[in-house]
Amino acid sequence: MTGEERRRRIAVRHHLAQEARAGTVEQVADSLTALHGTDPATVHLAAVARLAGAAGDPVAAMERALYEERTLVRMHAMRHTVFVVPAALAPVVQSSTTDAVAARERATLIKQLKAGSSLDEAWLADVEKSALAALERRGEATAAELARDEPRLREQFLYGPGTRYEQPQTVSTRLLRLLGTEGKVVRGRPLGSWTSSRFRWAVAPALPGIPPAEAQAALVRRWLASHGPATEADLAWWTGWKVTDVRKALRAVHAVGTDLDEGATGYVLPDDTGPTEEPAPWAAFLPALDPTPMGWQQRDWYLDPGHRAELFDRSGNIGPTVWWNGRIIGGWAQRPDGGPVWRLLTDPGSEAARAVEEEASRLHARLAGTRVTPRFRTPLERALSA
Repeated sequence: MTGEERRRRIAVRHHLAQEARAGTVEQVADSLTALHGTDPATVHLAAVARLAGAAGDPVAAMERALYEERTLVRMHAMRHTVFVVPAALAPVVQSSTTDAVAARERATLIKQLKAGSSLDEAWLADVEKSALAALERRGEATAAELARDEPRLREQFLYGPGTRYEQPQTVSTRLLRLLGTEGKVVRGRPLGSWTSSRFRWAVAPALPGIPPAEAQAALVRRWLASHGPATEADLAWWTGWKVTDVRKALRAVHAVGTDLDEGATGYVLPDDTGPTEEPAPWAAFLPALDPTPMGWQQRDWYLDPGHRAELFDRSGNIGPTVWWNGRIIGGWAQRPDGGPVWRLLTDPGSEAARAVEEEASRLHARLAGTRVTPRFRTPLERALSA
């Protein structure tokens, strides 16, 4: 399958082609399998970029879906990263990916408590029970509010005693993160605006149990529907799974191999081997950590390798990007007054330049003066925002 066909699929399946930009925030999340939630602003800006034709405010709609209707769930997921997923997909993600991480996290925390304090597993279990009861009574609470109900959450232990990483840590921070990973608590409304990284916590509804292998197959099926064709390496990177688990899941969904331009083998679902209709020309301003550019490990088919250094930070996090017809052609940021500013790293022609101008105006209107600073800043974004 050619890179051109894959780029057409991005436009249609990721709600980026102009004629596809409508619907709801739930449909956006479903079309992408999951939205990156490490940077809270990404979730909202990803919806803004894909709902040009929708009525109402995508930011307000996203907040309703997350905090009132709970049709979307923010949770620890692939690669121990926070994502926002459709509520129906949460048990699949928990069983396929997060449960294994949670088991390691609990064992690690208990080991660190014993090494750096007089606290132990029994003490932690008692504090956990008390904290969950307090959170149930309150409905939503910050860590500080919970510590007023359960003062033992303020206890500290020494992390990494005797090493260069030695430092005191507070039990509340680690315990709430652990309970979130285990699916016992969930992030509630942020403290402040939709760009804030500080959240309240709430008791999470119980998730139905799914056998891990069944859950992994279900997640791969969803991911191939939104991101296929993709390689084993792409899927192993995105999920954080072992290659053996990736291969088992691909067999379980009867994935079909197809030759890609770069000489690798990509996989699609059995009913997804046909061509995609060419969409009308389109431009898009995608936020930092957007799930489209973060969807594959191999990116040369939509990104010039020479532009990586300006668009990614040293840890592999992508900054805000400008797209034209399925390719990244530049990056963008915001001026101190909130207005978008961008730089094209290649000359896409006059039609593209006009479309980019129009897209920038639309973004400016949607942001309505809100200034967003990415959590992971990249060289081009820093230069433009200055």
